[in-house]
Amino acid sequence: MILELLLFGLLLLGGYFLLHMTLLKLPRCKSTAKLHGKTAIVTGANTGIGKTTAMDLARRGARVIMACRDRQRAEAAIQEIIQETGNSQVIFMQLDLASLQSVRSFAENFLRSESKLDLLINNAGLMNGGQTVDGFGMIFGVNHLGHFLLTVLLLDQLKASGPSRVVNVASKAYTMGNVDFKCLTTHKDLALGSSDYQLFQKYCHSKLCNVLFTYELAKRLQGTSVTCYSLHPGAIKTDIGRYAGFLWSFFMAPIIFFFFVDAESGAQTTLHCALEPGIEHLSGHYFTQCAPLMKIESKARDDAAAKKLWELSESFCGLS
Repeated sequence: MILELLLFGLLLLGGYFLLHMTLLKLPRCKSTAKLHGKTAIVTGANTGIGKTTAMDLARRGARVIMACRDRQRAEAAIQEIIQETGNSQVIFMQLDLASLQSVRSFAENFLRSESKLDLLINNAGLMNGGQTVDGFGMIFGVNHLGHFLLTVLLLDQLKASGPSRVVNVASKAYTMGNVDFKCLTTHKDLALGSSDYQLFQKYCHSKLCNVLFTYELAKRLQGTSVTCYSLHPGAIKTDIGRYAGFLWSFFMAPIIFFFFVDAESGAQTTLHCALEPGIEHLSGHYFTQCAPLMKIESKARDDAAAKKLWELSESFCGLS
């Protein structure tokens, strides 16, 4: 019996490694770009894909602004990045995407202290319930609205620093999303409900918002030296679902363990969109596995919905 269990365990372990070396292996960013003299902002940079992205940019010589809510966790990540890369130009700036005032304060502080911006990587995301400081659904407020305002407030700096790029970390989950403008207008949220499944639905809706925002932003940036891209990082082991309920966590844990890959793999398409030369003509496109996805669902290229989302976001942020 013990021998059979050992053999089963070895087979399981072998299958796990084989799976991750073949079917689940993601392509890597091939850019050899050096970033000395360049400035990058990475939101949610203290953990997961954001931290790995910041690490890579720092290793290439960039001045990296770690835009994070939690100072303690951010400073711990900064020390690790500096130690690993030897680049001391890794800076913490307070940013709480669940507060539009915090977003405005961050932009003011950045513009006052930094003379240029070459890369804006809107990476932070969550799948939590509750509301933002301004009364928006938390998932909508953080995953879309906070990043929308941040980008708009920094556009002039991006244009002045061009060629520059905006990279929005979305997800293939957008395919299961939709934008209910009636619900947004009435309830300031993408949907109603707070069960784990309903929160996942809201997450999917917010990822469609990311893709539509990028699509509309590219149109508005035509004729400038700023380009933008959205992307699916892959199925990645991060702590985005750390506040999920017991049943959801219990159900997802084995799936995540066997079929999700690490944050370093998940950062590769972000890095590709940020660094790969010659993709400027693909501004507004959605990338996956370090390549543009040319056949994308029609709802992600809905001109009317993208324009309406932009205008409603402007209204919510007090910009219109």
